[in-house]
Amino acid sequence: MADKEREKCLKKAKKVHEYNFVYDTIEVVVSLTAGFTAGSAALVGWGLDSIIEVISASTLWWRLKGELEGISSEKVEKRKKITLYVIASSFLIVSAFITYDSVTKLIKEETADWSTMGIVILIVSLVINPILIWYKYRYGNRLDSEALKADAKDTFVCLYQTVAVLGGLLAVRYLGWWWVDPVAALLIVPYALKEGWEAFRNGRRITYNG
Repeated sequence: MADKEREKCLKKAKKVHEYNFVYDTIEVVVSLTAGFTAGSAALVGWGLDSIIEVISASTLWWRLKGELEGISSEKVEKRKKITLYVIASSFLIVSAFITYDSVTKLIKEETADWSTMGIVILIVSLVINPILIWYKYRYGNRLDSEALKADAKDTFVCLYQTVAVLGGLLAVRYLGWWWVDPVAALLIVPYALKEGWEAFRNGRRITYNG
């Protein structure tokens, strides 16, 4: 890829992550507020996954900004490595919390309350996240960036969880299945751990001097 074309892709990828950061910050605030208010493990877990999105968007913006500013190739590689490690660590932390919260609610047989606010943000995310995934994969492939591809997978995790959480809340509301909410939250854990491990492995492969 020519230098000018790469610079153009870097700028566009950076802009995508700026939009991603703004939207996911809103998503975190709304989902956690709704989740804790309704006592929904699924909504809280979904909100925590959105925090990973905020972290990923921030670290990737930092990595892309560095390359655009012309920092050395060694520093670019270092930022790539840090970005992937941040993503991997975030997946692990969120997986641990979701597991603890969901198992606790299953043991106590706690039922989530209905949350209109939660339903609205879930539906909005069903529209926004596929768009973000498409752009992240596009620029990840064009820039040959494992960090961008990992972040796209992170957003896909969020999309997958959105469907599970939305289905869980509707099942609790209309079918009275109290256990669906924590189970819906647990469904995301295996996939999140898998993607976290992959991000960690990709980070380990990156080498640099200095």
